[in-house]
Amino acid sequence: MEKIRVAVVGWGNVGRCASEAIIAAPDMELAGVVRRSTKVDDPALVNMKIATDIADLGKVDVAVLCTPTRVIEAEAKKYLELGISTVDSFDIHPAIVDLRAALAPVAKQHNAVSVIAAGWDPGSDSVIRATLEAMAPIGVTYTNFGPGMSMGHTVAVKAIAGVADALSLTIPQGTSIHRRLVYITLQDGADFETVAAAIKADPYFKNDDTRVTLVEDINALVDMGHGVNLTRKGVSGQTHNQMFSFEMRINNPALTSQVMVSCARACTRMAPGCYPMVEIPPIDLLPGAREGIIHRLV
Repeated sequence: MEKIRVAVVGWGNVGRCASEAIIAAPDMELAGVVRRSTKVDDPALVNMKIATDIADLGKVDVAVLCTPTRVIEAEAKKYLELGISTVDSFDIHPAIVDLRAALAPVAKQHNAVSVIAAGWDPGSDSVIRATLEAMAPIGVTYTNFGPGMSMGHTVAVKAIAGVADALSLTIPQGTSIHRRLVYITLQDGADFETVAAAIKADPYFKNDDTRVTLVEDINALVDMGHGVNLTRKGVSGQTHNQMFSFEMRINNPALTSQVMVSCARACTRMAPGCYPMVEIPPIDLLPGAREGIIHRLV
């Protein structure tokens, strides 16, 4: 069986973990890493092919985009126009439908597949929410994140003028309400009150209780752990008081990248177009023949 050739675009915590997941997959081959520099400045890059242009990696079936959310639309279009399928972890929930509308025609025109919002939330948690709603169509689902480091929120803070380094922690308050604890160091000359106001006004933070704290060293606070609790209470048919709960405690970049790599596999089994994870048959995320998967899981 010919292996799926997957490229990692971007080299941070998620990119590093994505390369590990690709290497571990029995049906995949790491085509290489695309980043701004070909310098081997991380021991994990030793013996990997590094390029600044994906064309230098030879045949690539899928590009896993380990890049900030706010550049994903442009990055995805660039690779889709080359006929290369893409997977991203876009995490601005209200904008996912618009992203799907923007990428779907590009993917179809170039006979490629784009899987969007493919981390664990949005992403795999979205699939769980859909399953719980199918089990109890009438009711309420609460998604409670953390406590833990939010990568998307942290990247958003680092992009704000005056911020030298940052860490954003998500603290669950219950019933889908969260507090954001943001720790920052400042660039020379930056005003703390001005920076804090800009953080609180950012779309990532403006709807939550956000507390910004100035610290001396961000590295002393970093922990990649995170988690979620999904709870639904509802009605099955006409029977009330159905209660479901799903909980996990995870390493954030490791799970995000693993979900993305599993979606890279699904790209090769789907019709051209753009899909969030709720549109992907779960069996397409797994390696192996369908009959064997069905025998093992059903």
